[in-house]
Amino acid sequence: MLALVCTLAACTPGGDEPQADSSQRPSTASTGERPGAVQQRPAEPGAPGIGDPYYPDAGNGGYDAQGYDVSVRYDPGSGVLHGDSTMTARATEPLSSFNLDLRGMTVESVHVDGAPARFARRGAHELVITPAQPTPADERFRVRVRYHGTPGRTESGLGSNGWHRTPSGGAFVMGEPPSASFWYPANDHPRDKATFRLTARVPEGWQAVSVGREEGRSTRDGWTTSRWVEPEPVAGYLTTVAVDRFDVVRRELDDGTPVLNAFAPGSEDLRAEARRTGEIVRFLESRFGPYPATTAGGIYLGADTGYALETQGRPTYDATANLSTIVHELAHQWYGNEVSVSSWADICLNECFASYAQWLWAEGKEGDDLDARYHDAVDSVPRDFWEPQLYDMGAGNEFSGVYDKGILAMHALRRQLGEKTFWRVMRSWPREHAEGNASWPEFERFTERVSGRNLDGFFAAWFRQSGRPGEQQLYPGTLSN
Repeated sequence: MLALVCTLAACTPGGDEPQADSSQRPSTASTGERPGAVQQRPAEPGAPGIGDPYYPDAGNGGYDAQGYDVSVRYDPGSGVLHGDSTMTARATEPLSSFNLDLRGMTVESVHVDGAPARFARRGAHELVITPAQPTPADERFRVRVRYHGTPGRTESGLGSNGWHRTPSGGAFVMGEPPSASFWYPANDHPRDKATFRLTARVPEGWQAVSVGREEGRSTRDGWTTSRWVEPEPVAGYLTTVAVDRFDVVRRELDDGTPVLNAFAPGSEDLRAEARRTGEIVRFLESRFGPYPATTAGGIYLGADTGYALETQGRPTYDATANLSTIVHELAHQWYGNEVSVSSWADICLNECFASYAQWLWAEGKEGDDLDARYHDAVDSVPRDFWEPQLYDMGAGNEFSGVYDKGILAMHALRRQLGEKTFWRVMRSWPREHAEGNASWPEFERFTERVSGRNLDGFFAAWFRQSGRPGEQQLYPGTLSN
């Protein structure tokens, strides 16, 4: 996600079963993630939260979601969405009941493995499901939910999260931390990534665009149906659907990866920047390694939400985006999407890295002297610039420092490690945790292992503490000249 203001980055406001089985993906981080071997014991309700200390009710426990097959019908005239969603999952413990996250909406029916199941709504987003028979540990199961309603949104994270209407009469969903649960029932936390399929039906003359590859489009009886498949594990907030009168432009990257840019009315000014998607991907590959997503391109909206979001393989941009925004969101395909956070306290793994990519672009494509830019920033920022912690910053403060202080911290880390080691870290980290999750402490240990150095003092000064770092940490390597 790109924040409203990026002062140092010089940017402006800004029912078939899934085909792929994400149970074959690499294991997730070891910091409180899913349990390994499960002892057989009496079935109990799954936890109403996945274990994130900042958001105890986010996500759910007791199962590992492996794939979502979502079908929606949306009428822009009425604003009503009808949904039919099937989640395939594996129980990680014997379950007498389990939860899904779903905000608002009227649930019509729930089936587990084809049999009707009891369900109840609790709190703001808990859908509690009790199957006819308990689900044994390690068993795969399918839960199908039919629902309808007018999707909503809430204020959290960087702004308005959830379902948005556009000036042209269309709609889209975007948000962080929560997003998926505004329009389909999910385990809505990045710790539980899963494959994703969407079938979207909209009135003729409108188009629905989502993440993944489009695998078919047809119009019949006044409705246009499109099908989208993302075969790689994706966090819920990185899925989306956007409905508008899009102009769709298709291209390919050099390796054949499909590029789809969808332009809503009001986004015409972004077409020139969007044509540089392939150039941006090639540049980022030279820094971070091979492009990890199955698709590229973007969804360009005519609406002004104040931020963009790195929806997987096809970021979503509001009307205030610019070239720097596109660099930022495409960098997230390595840092945030390929490797996702274990908990929201780890958000610097996403935003510090993607924000620094904007500086790398300025250095590599525009000839900027980053050491000079760093010194100018250090000399000019106010005292309160240094206050936000970049790791374990507290719930609600996740985005307060990662877009500006985070850039300086990454450049200081580069100078602390030296060029060879820094780029080895940047390229090998996404491979180390491909399609999985990781925590900030893991990144610290990884960097120390690659560099062969104890960096506790540096990481404490820049990432774990408030205040301006001491001179030794503030001016490492060539920054001391």
